[in-house]
Amino acid sequence: MAAPGVLQRSVVLPAGRHSASLIFLHGSGDTGQGARTWIKQILNQDMAFQHVKVIYPTAPARPYTPMKGAFSTVWFDRYKISNDCPEHIESIDSMCRGLTDLINDEIKNGIAKNRILIGGFSMGGGMAMHLAYRFHQDLAGVFALSSFLNKDSAVYQTLKRNESVLPELFQCHGTADELVLYSWGEETNKMLKSLGVSTSLHTFPNLNHELNRTEIEKLKTWILKKLPIEEAETNE
Repeated sequence: MAAPGVLQRSVVLPAGRHSASLIFLHGSGDTGQGARTWIKQILNQDMAFQHVKVIYPTAPARPYTPMKGAFSTVWFDRYKISNDCPEHIESIDSMCRGLTDLINDEIKNGIAKNRILIGGFSMGGGMAMHLAYRFHQDLAGVFALSSFLNKDSAVYQTLKRNESVLPELFQCHGTADELVLYSWGEETNKMLKSLGVSTSLHTFPNLNHELNRTEIEKLKTWILKKLPIEEAETNE
């Protein structure tokens, strides 16, 4: 499958000088605009920063096996929603090429690669882990909200051969999640930690497959830790 064309995106511009970028990947069947609106409803405002541009791309529609082959806006296909089956690596790698173009757009805009964060919700977080840990290990960090990797993930295979410093992982998961089980997220966290990734796992009791305000506020704090305002900006 050819790499997707230019991805549609919804963008929240920084209030001040743009010196860092954040790419947020939506969950299966959603859109960039949908993810932005969802977060806006939870916070009662956009997730916005003084210096960080927030980009919400939309996955191109493709046939999705768990929906009996119906078209859906998904980052890649799955054979089933389970952590105990092979990955659909062809579709994952195709989308990694499309998202690499998005990262390169930011670099062309003068943003250093170590000033770019990537992450997402559910499938979006899984996509971000593939993109960063297999192809872009010099990004500032990765976040995965209610996400998981399959047991024999290509991410694990890559990291077994890796010797470079890896982006930090910020992970959140609700214990009441019935779609992506908490144990799948926990196992992903333990595997990545064992392979040299600096990880955190924030547990949310009684949270189902969703986001909440406390989680997004924690994420925002972590984003500012990984992408601080640069000295020159505070002196302008």
